[in-house]
Amino acid sequence: MSDSIEGRPPPERAGFPHQSPSPVQSVDRAAGILEFLGRQEEAGVTEIAAELGVHKSTASRLATALELRGLIEQTEERGKYRLGLGLIRLAGAASVRLDLSRQSRPVCERLAARVAETINLAILDRDAAINIDQVLGPSAITTHNWLGRRTPLHATSSGKVLLAHLPEPERERRLAAPMERYTPHTVTDPCTLRAQLTSIRAAGCAYSVEELEKGLNAVAAPVVTFNGQVVAALSASGPSFRLSVQRLREVAALVRTAAQEISGRLGHLGRP
Repeated sequence: MSDSIEGRPPPERAGFPHQSPSPVQSVDRAAGILEFLGRQEEAGVTEIAAELGVHKSTASRLATALELRGLIEQTEERGKYRLGLGLIRLAGAASVRLDLSRQSRPVCERLAARVAETINLAILDRDAAINIDQVLGPSAITTHNWLGRRTPLHATSSGKVLLAHLPEPERERRLAAPMERYTPHTVTDPCTLRAQLTSIRAAGCAYSVEELEKGLNAVAAPVVTFNGQVVAALSASGPSFRLSVQRLREVAALVRTAAQEISGRLGHLGRP
């Protein structure tokens, strides 16, 4: 029987026309659409299907999914697609990540020299904060090496900053998850932590007083990119006998100022 019978789709390039494509195959085809539109500037479903070697219905479903995400868009002439503005958002996020360490390094070095403690720059990594840069102050010779270390959001100053500035649904999801107690001072009650996060957004800084380790204190402030998104947290940490609660509040002003300077280098013009 011929494949040209009405209502029966032609075989796709994979050779199994009646099997649903695997998730990996769908992702590969979606990436193929983006690459094709990058070369062609605009194309219709028929052209996309021909490029991918798939049926038009498959190409249409993939194009619709990409359009819903803003990664492609239809031109004024219906049926033609082009790359969407959503790609600019993703490209901007990637460039910010690449630029973050370079722009923050001199600021971190000055801050470390001034407060004489360990300065870290942390970003959100799924359900943890990960330190991507570290500068040791002159008094911090024997301190921990935090570089590359994942730390809990609820028990660190950097983590609290990143948690406080998440969209509310994401923040509440994390607050609903079990929180490990590391010391007697670790906050594990969601209501208490929620109140802290509200104060952090208002004050522009977060504290951790022996919440991750006994004898370790820290203060952190948000680093904001050009579009107002908090992309990192800048922190100063040290032993509690040097970085006392009283001194933490003095250092907080310096950390906030340094975080604002880094934010300015990333194109931000005001508060988060």
